[in-house]
Amino acid sequence: MAKKIIRKKPKFQPVFKKVDLLKGVDNKDINYKNVELLKKFIQDRGRIRSREITGVTIQQQRLISNAIKNARELALLPFVTVGHGHKKGGRRNG
Repeated sequence: MAKKIIRKKPKFQPVFKKVDLLKGVDNKDINYKNVELLKKFIQDRGRIRSREITGVTIQQQRLISNAIKNARELALLPFVTVGHGHKKGGRRNG
């Protein structure tokens, strides 16, 4: 008789705790005019936070990213925010 192979489940602990940032918010309220809500989904450097960090659904992430892009075009949100760790002149300092 063959021996039974017992496989242990890997212990996976997420790096980031998912926080429901859209609790109590309807999908109709996600638009480019709601700047305070959209600021929650932007990192300090101006990048859009991923679904793994925010914990929203695919449809909500699509609405959020389109709303952020529209708000950037209308100058309601910045494309890039300059923080403390940035070098003057970008990556290529020659």
